[in-house]
Amino acid sequence: MAFFANGSSRRTSTVAVPAAAGRPAADAHPTGAVMDSAHVGDIVGALGSIGRHDTLEGRSRLQRFRMLLAIIGPGLIVMVGDNDAGGVATYAQAGQNYGMALVWTLVLLIPVLYVNQEMVVRLGAVAGVGHARLIFDRFGKFWGAFSVGDLFIVNALTIVTEFIGVSMALNYFGLPKGVAVPLAAVALFAMVAGGSFRRWERFLFGLIALNIVMFPLAFLVHPKASQVAHGFLPSFPGGLNSTLLLLIVSIVGTTVAPWQLFFQQSNIVDKRITPRWIRYERIDLWVGIVVVMVGAVAIMAATTFGLAGTAAAGSFTDAGAVAHALHDHVGTAAGALFAILLLDASLIGANAVGLATTYALGDTLGRRHSLHWKVSEAPAFYLGYAALLGVAAAVSFSPDHVLGLLTQGVQALAGVLLPSATVFLVLLCNDKAVLGPWVNTVRQNIVAGVIVWSLVLLSLALTAATFFPDLTTTTLEIGFGAGALVGVLGGAGMLIAWQRGRRRRAERTAAELGGLDPDQVEELDSTRLTKAERKAILEADRDTWRTPALDTLARPAFSTARTVGMFALRGYLLLAVILVGVKIFQSIGG
Repeated sequence: MAFFANGSSRRTSTVAVPAAAGRPAADAHPTGAVMDSAHVGDIVGALGSIGRHDTLEGRSRLQRFRMLLAIIGPGLIVMVGDNDAGGVATYAQAGQNYGMALVWTLVLLIPVLYVNQEMVVRLGAVAGVGHARLIFDRFGKFWGAFSVGDLFIVNALTIVTEFIGVSMALNYFGLPKGVAVPLAAVALFAMVAGGSFRRWERFLFGLIALNIVMFPLAFLVHPKASQVAHGFLPSFPGGLNSTLLLLIVSIVGTTVAPWQLFFQQSNIVDKRITPRWIRYERIDLWVGIVVVMVGAVAIMAATTFGLAGTAAAGSFTDAGAVAHALHDHVGTAAGALFAILLLDASLIGANAVGLATTYALGDTLGRRHSLHWKVSEAPAFYLGYAALLGVAAAVSFSPDHVLGLLTQGVQALAGVLLPSATVFLVLLCNDKAVLGPWVNTVRQNIVAGVIVWSLVLLSLALTAATFFPDLTTTTLEIGFGAGALVGVLGGAGMLIAWQRGRRRRAERTAAELGGLDPDQVEELDSTRLTKAERKAILEADRDTWRTPALDTLARPAFSTARTVGMFALRGYLLLAVILVGVKIFQSIGG
């Protein structure tokens, strides 16, 4: 069965192309699921533009490359935003306390990053609405409030850590916190309040370009290739205890955070990227992943080799202290470069996390939420962004010892809550009413299932180590092995249930068609197409298919097993969040 353009015959209107690049036309009316008229029109990016009706047909390689440049943005920004103030602090702590021994965690996170964010790419381009809007419409207010409530709390705390990073970085250059934080807050608001998506993206690209300072910083500390390479081999320096597990969970949380799902999906919608350009947005995502991984390794190397053999080695306190330690032991240039990197990361992170939150707020309240609108045209969007910055800036004036632990705690909270966010993501990507021909394949679901269960096991290990601090490394490893076995058995059970469900669907279809043989129907459904046939069918449907208006779609029913599983996951994650808090307060108390 073919999927038609816009996903439904219920097309209510046409959309006028904006009269001026980047600005929504007054008579533009969204169709399908798209709610904001600013989200329809030409793609206007920092590095070029693409007409709403442009295609790749007949284009030269140079023209295709220019189109790729126009698309690049959401994937790169969300990944570089990953290396924010909390990321810089977490990677610096890993290097200062454990050397290059935890580099392997970054390698394992590459598939997690790509799988999660690629699902977001499809949702944004096909549905044309943000992540929060889809959760509310497909799962109801209860689960929507659960998802967005967690996001708002963790994001607000994350932005506090960004202001902490700004304060530490500018303090290195002699600027007091009372000046640095308000100045950063005003700059961050001015960055988004111009009513121009292109201007905002160009500003972000300018900040991203400053990340080049990581290369001279890494050069100044004289890294040893053999030691870096050894870090790619999994190891648990000092044994697998609660302190090390908290740091590993923090690395997971700062590298793969829930806010990324909400930001990239909404930013793809805001940039007006449609299914035709998904393959280019995937390239954008890979570019971002490469940048974030290189940056993380460079930061670990800076503290590993720059502070090796000094009194600072193994005694991480905060990112500001790292800048001063590098100044003292490596030189003025190294300290200054690290401070610049911290400042840059803090500004990019605060901008991206703040927009992720206000995009979700616009989705939740049904108000205009686009960088294409001016402040007077979308006051709720910009007021929410300003209020978030103001509250976070005020909290950042808390006592220093609390702020230092808050930075790591926020990353750990993000890592603990990630399984829940990923579950909703997988469910949406299996919703045929929303994604049509873009739904997950069986292989994608298997990989996503492995990722979710691995994250759950990691948070379970942190919970156990917090409750029972005397657990040995061997015990925890046995626990991981048992958990992996449970995951395999559970996956096999789900596969069997899926096959039985497929058989029941075949029987129903056979009955509806007049008593055909169910085996024939099932065989027809599983008929293998040649690669050329499959490609032709998919391309014909996929490039033009969009999600219908959400209020025309029947809400998916939750089975009893799924409902019980979701409540169990929610209950456990609540417990895990409490235990992360306990661990942080234990650290505060010495």
